[in-house]
Amino acid sequence: MNQSTSIEMNPTPIGLGKPTLKERLAQFPWWFVALILILIVTYVLIAINPSYSEAFNFIKVGLSITIKTTLIGFIIALFLGLITGLGRLSNNVFFRNLATLYVEFIRGVPMLVLMFFIAYVAVPATVNGMNAIGHWLQSIGWSWLANPLLALENKAIEMNVRAIVALSVTYGAFLAEIFRAGVQSVSKGQMEAARSQGMSASQAMFYIILPQAIRNVLPALGNDFVAMLKDSSLISVLAVRDITQVARLYGGRSFRYDEAYMTLVILYLSMTIVLSLVVKYIERRVRQDER
Repeated sequence: MNQSTSIEMNPTPIGLGKPTLKERLAQFPWWFVALILILIVTYVLIAINPSYSEAFNFIKVGLSITIKTTLIGFIIALFLGLITGLGRLSNNVFFRNLATLYVEFIRGVPMLVLMFFIAYVAVPATVNGMNAIGHWLQSIGWSWLANPLLALENKAIEMNVRAIVALSVTYGAFLAEIFRAGVQSVSKGQMEAARSQGMSASQAMFYIILPQAIRNVLPALGNDFVAMLKDSSLISVLAVRDITQVARLYGGRSFRYDEAYMTLVILYLSMTIVLSLVVKYIERRVRQDER
C-alpha cells in the first residue's frame, strides 16, 4: 500500500526560546511552496497552451470515475475493516482466525495481482456460488428467493463494480489493523469501568471503546483514504475509464505523452495535496480537543 502525502506545516521549533528569523526560515516548508508553484505554473500552461488544454479537457472526464470509485470503495472498506478488526480481537477462536486469515492473505499478495484475482476469479466464483444456492433453493420450492440468485450473471457485473470490490476488499485488510490498534490504544480500565456499571461486553465496546478508538485513528484513516485515491489508478488495468486509463488512451491516440502524463500527474497531485491538508487539519483539531 502506498503511503499518502504528508504535509507538516508546523514543525517543532528549534531551540527552547523564541525562534530567530534564521530558524524560522529554516523551519518554513519551502518544499510545500515549491509544490504549489509547480501546480500554478502547470495550470497556467494548461490554460494558455492548446495542446495541454486539449489533454486536460479529455482527461478530466475520468475524474468522476476516480472520485466515485474511491469514495464508495473506502466506505465499504471501513465496514470490512471495522468488522475484521473486531474479529482480530475476538475471544472466539473461529472469528479470530478467520479475520487473521483475511488480513494475512491480503497483505501477502501484491495489490495489482489482487486486482486481477478479485475481478476475474473471486467475483465470477461468487456469482457461480450464488447461482448454485439459487438452484438449491429452487429445488426445495423457494422460488421467490431463488429467482434473484439465478438471475445473476458474470457478464452483467461491470468492471467498475469489480474495481470497487477489489479496492474495498484490499483496503479492508489495511483498515482492520488500524481499527485493531485503535481499540487496543484505549485503556483497559475503560472496559472494566463500563462493565462495573452493568454494561455487557458488546455494549461497552460500541458505546465506550469504539468512539474513543475511532477518534484516535481518524488521522490514520484519513491517510489511508488519500492512499486509496492514489491506488485507485490501478483500476485502469481493468479497463475502467478513470483518469489514468483516459490519459493512457489519449497518449496512445495522439502520441502527446508529455501533455497526457503531465496533466495526469498534476490532477493526482492536486487531489492528494487538498486531501492531505484536510487530514492535517483534522489531526490538529483532535490534538486540540485532547488538551
